[in-house]
Amino acid sequence: MHLQKKQKLRTKRIWRIRKKVSGTPERPRLCVSFTNKHIYAQVIDDTTGRTLAAASSVAKELKDASLLPNIEGARKVGQLAAENAKKAGIELVVFDRHGKRYHGRTKAFADAAREAGLNF
Repeated sequence: MHLQKKQKLRTKRIWRIRKKVSGTPERPRLCVSFTNKHIYAQVIDDTTGRTLAAASSVAKELKDASLLPNIEGARKVGQLAAENAKKAGIELVVFDRHGKRYHGRTKAFADAAREAGLNF
């Protein structure tokens, strides 16, 4: 019962954030999500509903390094996401933490993306 309540609260948090944070062609949304095994990030233009760039811990560039969904893995995926966004010509983004608190893995991902050249 407790787990269902946590999931409902997180879903409400996600929608509350998404009401305010949306991607435009000038400033797309950088969305990051974590599972128990992997880290996924997408740069999304919400006006057209298209993914402009993406990165994940299952990408070929990071496949040789055994990445865990921890802080170090989040840093590597953050760098890769920023590199892929810059290749697509994107430098300004809006950060969507997908209902997570801004600390730990989420903060490490965001800091690495900023260091690699994304502005948000």
